Amino acid sequence: MKLALTALLGAAGALAACAEPYPPPSGPPPAPVAAADQPLADGCFRTHDIDNHRVADDHTLYIRVANRDVYRLEMAGSCLAAASSSDPLVIREPPGVSYACRPIDLDISIARGGLGMGGGTPIPCIVKSMTRLTPDEVAALPPRDRP
Repeated sequence: MKLALTALLGAAGALAACAEPYPPPSGPPPAPVAAADQPLADGCFRTHDIDNHRVADDHTLYIRVANRDVYRLEMAGSCLAAASSSDPLVIREPPGVSYACRPIDLDISIARGGLGMGGGTPIPCIVKSMTRLTPDEVAALPPRDRP
């Protein structure tokens, strides 16, 4: 029994000596996730900073972020058909990610008819594009479309 145990330990040691160590990671280290008090990259915003929204048409939603920036969100389908600006947005955040830099970062639904008694099943929207508007572009929007 001692001989078998000694042989097994010897074989394990020999295999460990032959094994290659993990290669060092290549390239720069990944960027850290932005903390709540750190500024985000240009064009990104925290989803909890969305203050207001306006439905412009079946495919276009304007949102105001942090009471200063306005973004135009173009939807892949007509999820906004028959929705109004008074219908609440339902925004789901993936675990650990509370900001949006690309359209895929946004999980938006609109609750047509409100979320109160008897209505408002959220209709999911697929965001096709997300564009931050310049102050001149915001000023050029019709008043009914400004969030």
